[in-house]
Amino acid sequence: MRLLPALLIAVAGIPAAAHADALRDQALDLFKPLPSTIPAIKDNPVTPEKITLGRSLFFDPRLSASGVFSCYSCHNLATGGDDNMETSVGHGWQKGPRNAPTALNAVLNEAQFWDGRADDLKAQAKGPIQAGVEMANTPDNVVATLASMPDYVSKFRAAFPGEGDAVTFDNMARAIEAFEATLITPAPFDAWLNGDDHALTAEAKAGLQLFVDKGCSSCHSGVNVGGHGYYPFGLIEKPGSEVLPPGDKGRFAVTETADDEYVFRAAPLRNVGVTAPYFHSGKVWDLSVAVDIMAESQLGEALQPQETKALVAFLDSLTGTMPEVVVPVLPAETATTPRPTSEIQ
Repeated sequence: MRLLPALLIAVAGIPAAAHADALRDQALDLFKPLPSTIPAIKDNPVTPEKITLGRSLFFDPRLSASGVFSCYSCHNLATGGDDNMETSVGHGWQKGPRNAPTALNAVLNEAQFWDGRADDLKAQAKGPIQAGVEMANTPDNVVATLASMPDYVSKFRAAFPGEGDAVTFDNMARAIEAFEATLITPAPFDAWLNGDDHALTAEAKAGLQLFVDKGCSSCHSGVNVGGHGYYPFGLIEKPGSEVLPPGDKGRFAVTETADDEYVFRAAPLRNVGVTAPYFHSGKVWDLSVAVDIMAESQLGEALQPQETKALVAFLDSLTGTMPEVVVPVLPAETATTPRPTSEIQ
């Protein structure tokens, strides 16, 4: 029977403290703890005024054509920063093509969306608003909506001082990005990386050792334990069509390069324990099953049950503490605010 790393240490007579230090040193070469302050954003300095505005915009369903869907609809901060659905429901109750990724810690990703088609959260914020199956709105209508409410006009001017016309689609995206940059969730894994030996259970540490030794960290590394790099789903063996739908060719739709067929950005694994269902298809609801699929398809490994259990224990240590987010009271509509429509174009 294969022994877990922690058991091997005990059998070999190596002091547990020495192993913990060696494992931490190894982990710090591959991962980084979350920053203790709001991360800096390129070309978008984060200010309290932008955060306040961005929070209102994040929760405001009037960014959608129907007045029903907001960023929060698919990125529920009370349920892991996603909607816990296979694929999201949007305008006219249409279903989107992919599982909604979490908004938590998303500012630390190399790029946004499963195929990396948005360079940053500014670009990401604009996409769903204009997508016909999501919020189905237009930049002009969004600006008309926001500019019709004096309270929003004041908030935009405070967030973007010195701009003659502060209420713009670009500034809307910048404000949402600034708010999302605050959605950082420090986890037990961060406490352990920072030196707290008791922050992880023995099983979680064994899972971390397996995560490194098996090669999971080759794709899932860095501060977000993933969220960077593009890899084929099915590097060794393609999963079945129920997990990897043949019609979704991943990054190929962005690059139109044959080598990018069924290639996706490595998923960030922070809070993965509370963001089921899994994969871009949203077809797998059990984290243990998802771990086994990844081991087989990406590593060519058939895990032992105790190995899967330990890996899940490590992944659960990535579930972090949510920052306090107060649901805002939104600006009131006026007679000039565009009326909602549920018509599907």
